[in-house]
Amino acid sequence: MVALIAVEFATWAGIAVGMIEALVVGVVAAVELTLNYASPGLAQVVADFQAGVAGMLRSVGGMLGEFPTLLSREVIPNQGHQTPDGAWQGTFLGLQPAVAWAIRFSLIMLYALVTAYWVFRGWLVYRDHYRESDWTPTDDIVSNLRGHRWGQFGIIVLIVFLTMAAFGSALAPSTVSQNIENTYGDESRIQYLSDDGTVETAFAGDANFNSKSKGTVETNIGLMSYDDYSRFHPFGTMPNGRDLFTFMMGGARITMIVSGMAITGAAVVAMTLSMLSAYYSGSLDLGVLTVADGVVSIPQLLLLIIMSAVFADTWLGSILDGGFLLALIFAFTTWPFLWRAVRGPALQVAQEDWVRAAESYGQQPRKIMRKHMLPYILGYLLVYASMSVGGIIISLSALSFLGNGLGISPPTPAWGRAISAGQSYVSTVSWHISLVPGLMIVLLVTGMNALGDGIRDAIDPETETGEGEEAAAGGGG
Repeated sequence: MVALIAVEFATWAGIAVGMIEALVVGVVAAVELTLNYASPGLAQVVADFQAGVAGMLRSVGGMLGEFPTLLSREVIPNQGHQTPDGAWQGTFLGLQPAVAWAIRFSLIMLYALVTAYWVFRGWLVYRDHYRESDWTPTDDIVSNLRGHRWGQFGIIVLIVFLTMAAFGSALAPSTVSQNIENTYGDESRIQYLSDDGTVETAFAGDANFNSKSKGTVETNIGLMSYDDYSRFHPFGTMPNGRDLFTFMMGGARITMIVSGMAITGAAVVAMTLSMLSAYYSGSLDLGVLTVADGVVSIPQLLLLIIMSAVFADTWLGSILDGGFLLALIFAFTTWPFLWRAVRGPALQVAQEDWVRAAESYGQQPRKIMRKHMLPYILGYLLVYASMSVGGIIISLSALSFLGNGLGISPPTPAWGRAISAGQSYVSTVSWHISLVPGLMIVLLVTGMNALGDGIRDAIDPETETGEGEEAAAGGGG
């Protein structure tokens, strides 16, 4: 355990700082929106506090990013140049950039899979030797899922894309800062072997300009290719010359963050309201149903356009380059569907004898919901949440594809923008620009649906034969 954490301590610490920053931003955003109507002056104080704390956390994250890790690009570099005698200089062990990159990529993926396996084995040890209860419903779900190959495929896909989000800067042959955001900065200088046999220096921006993929044989850097500046491009380059693999890793990070925040927020709201409406029923259930119907009736695209225009010049619209605002909107429009999906199981468990017995013993409603209702509906919530997140990912990519102020703001990478940039070259030799991002979106959405199928079948194995459809049925409307 200590070794796994120590190998990538700076990375894990940076992720923790990023999660704390997101939590601070989310809480402060809710407080500011509430105070903005009652006391604009106090709301401004809260906003200034948020800016100060976020700035401090970003500084800490930047400091952590400077610490080398065992699998970082500084330890296993892939950027270098050829010498006149044909040898490579600056790369790991003098290997070709493609080989050095492949070694680093493979080690990071292996590290992620080993870490995930260690977490699972640790949970098994805790369950068998340290947990107070001998059995919980989760045990049966895990046991059934261990034999579900389609669900395991979804888990592997999720781990791979989470690894891209967490270790994208090390997985890519270049960094987002060097290749996309700050192509004429000091860190963007690269060395290469010129045609006259001398080693020269150029900015990444100039190299990008001369490495564009524009649909012809003469102007195309395809899959697994080098450009004229000795830079290796696993997925080729884009029409503006940027490395597509680096762009995709940056897009994976923002996609996983935004979709994760959105589905988590929607799931928390749906879970809370489903238990409250099922436990108290009556007018409360009717009120939640009315609100859910009202939210569903709002066109999502229209809401996105309105909210983007309203908050475009505010600090809320600048967080994650518009991603935080999109996460809030997706959470707001998704929770009614999740609530409807788990309302039936919540109503069912609220009528069980053990819930009534807990009431007769004088347990508080909050404790009854947490101990006796939540474990029952959590599995169903995971099923529908994992299936709903695919729609969020597709919608997020579609907004970036449309552009015009929608989606993630440039220069932050977004998968939809890559598809849009390459749509004119689909029938040419530069087909990779649109096809690769499209395939990644399909793979991620398919993996999330597979995970949802696996969890559903693990909760009720009879659903595989069509005999348990009623177990997940339920409600509303």
